[in-house]
Amino acid sequence: MIDHAISVLVVLTKDLPIGTNLALLQFLWMLVSGALLPHRGAIFPALKSIGLSDAATRRAWVAFRRGAWQIPVILAWWRAYIQHLPDWKAHRYEGYQPIAADVTAFWRPTLKDCPSKHYHPAADRALPAVIVGIHGEIGDLNGQRIAVPRGFVRVAPQDGSEKRLWQTMLSSAAQQFKEDEVLVVDAGVKIKDVQEVGIKHFVIRLATNFTSRRNFLPEHRQGRRPKYGALVRPLPRQRKNNALPSTIPNETCTWLVDGRNLRAEIWRDLVLPKTLPSQDNETFDVYAIYDPLFAQPWLLATPLKIKAESVRAIYADRWPVEQVPLSAKHMVGAHRQFVHADESIQRLPELALLAGSILSVLSATFQLSPTGFWDRTPKRTPGRFRRLLFGKPFPEDVAFPEQLRKKRSATAHLPKGILACRAIKHSFVPTITS
Repeated sequence: MIDHAISVLVVLTKDLPIGTNLALLQFLWMLVSGALLPHRGAIFPALKSIGLSDAATRRAWVAFRRGAWQIPVILAWWRAYIQHLPDWKAHRYEGYQPIAADVTAFWRPTLKDCPSKHYHPAADRALPAVIVGIHGEIGDLNGQRIAVPRGFVRVAPQDGSEKRLWQTMLSSAAQQFKEDEVLVVDAGVKIKDVQEVGIKHFVIRLATNFTSRRNFLPEHRQGRRPKYGALVRPLPRQRKNNALPSTIPNETCTWLVDGRNLRAEIWRDLVLPKTLPSQDNETFDVYAIYDPLFAQPWLLATPLKIKAESVRAIYADRWPVEQVPLSAKHMVGAHRQFVHADESIQRLPELALLAGSILSVLSATFQLSPTGFWDRTPKRTPGRFRRLLFGKPFPEDVAFPEQLRKKRSATAHLPKGILACRAIKHSFVPTITS
């Protein structure tokens, strides 16, 4: 178990600069072993609890805060590792692979000058938080659906709004998109936002009051000639005392899933409400999928000409991307964070999300391990695997690669303690010009 976990962490750190690689390996072990949980998010006590010396603890902290590493590089190694696993199977529906995207928040209510805010349902208002965008491909490992992160996107320094974060993340995802991939997002994203960044393949959850228009003018009978296509309302709704009926669909279909009869109503070749009809418009189809398990139908939009079963399956593959922050917060213990430097408040959520993804993959590739005698039907979950690692010290007796070692540098001449902090603070002297 320990060898299995440490071998994966070695793959992600061994090619980093010497010294930083070993220190960051120890930091990642602290995260995946859940050492933050009993220490309520305090990093130094958590590092000490895995058996590190005082000097090794300081080196791990420095590697985390100022180390020469970037999360996109580590994520590229992580993706390559997963894709070479023999049991990895990327999900595909009629030739398209889902790429899910979502936004998560690490709450920082007392952080001064917090770069962003996020809506908290319990508080019923936006609270200070470090929000991070996640996008990744969906696949299967030994029967477990897994989201493999492609990138973690930070908020823009000049604009910490969630809307700007989504714009940045969609642009970043568009640069990596292939012709056989389809973006899957929830109702917080608008069709216009996706079209503006040039993403041609998508499946988006729509609001229940969504309306669109036909991409052709209705027949002119009398009065002013119509400027827009006929209005399409997929779902009926009530407005004040008026009942607004739904528009008759172009197609309907039914199919069977796990003994349940599902029905889909389909409206073809639609455009946004303020779009003038034109042959050059980017059109999309709207699917209202009725499932007995849900009180409200799923209202989905996509420009792809595929079956309703595939549209439903593609959207259902958005859920694994939510497991990454779930594993990174309460399972790892990173839901409490006490770092305050500008770079640290971004790096800690990124490493925590990486640790959550690592736990999901480790649990899917390791043998089933029940928590106790009461766990009669165990499943391959990150929480169960984290319990196996909990309390385990960092394995010093493992035969690490030669490049994973402490950097042998002369440091006796360097200032220590508060003197070192003052030296770093005053190392930059601005040039005064007349």
